[in-house]
Amino acid sequence: MEEVLALVEARLRTALGEPDARAAVTFLGTDRIEVLRFQDRDGGKDIVRYATLGMSANPMADPTATLADPVKGPRAELVLTVRAGLADTDKVLRPLAVLAASPQVEGVIVAPGASLDVGEALWPSAPFSSVLVAEPGGLVEDLELDDPMDPVRFLPLLPMTSNEAAWKRVHGAAELQGRWLTHGTDLRDPLRRSVALD
Repeated sequence: MEEVLALVEARLRTALGEPDARAAVTFLGTDRIEVLRFQDRDGGKDIVRYATLGMSANPMADPTATLADPVKGPRAELVLTVRAGLADTDKVLRPLAVLAASPQVEGVIVAPGASLDVGEALWPSAPFSSVLVAEPGGLVEDLELDDPMDPVRFLPLLPMTSNEAAWKRVHGAAELQGRWLTHGTDLRDPLRRSVALD
């Protein structure tokens, strides 16, 4: 477990640079989850990325399985990217840790296309309480582990308004992402409004 997390942190540093802050959260009956913060400049705009560290220590288990396999199974960490300075997004650390702990707490497998909800604003005055899990591989490449372990995937999180989350439940993740693309939605804006859904 410790060896896996050391490799995961090395991959995050290679892809995103040195973290400028980190926080650890422990929930009763779960392993410790850390959230690392990385500052970056993208096209002249300051952005901040938050990445979990600890979710991939153990594979996610199928909730219907009688026994969880301690070695095989999907592994992942979560990555959230937002524009810096527009909102107090550092308060997202605990909600992110909650989401990263959900495979241990609720026995769910977090995969692309899934919706995750924390039941409260992701940060103060945020119009989002849920996220869409996007496809990995763009920002941080998958981390291959020794057989028979599955690779660690770094899953981007896209914040959704409550209207978008409800629309996604009916129409699906691909349709919502198509809407965002068609309307040129800035998914990194921590205060953005819901995309037009009619």
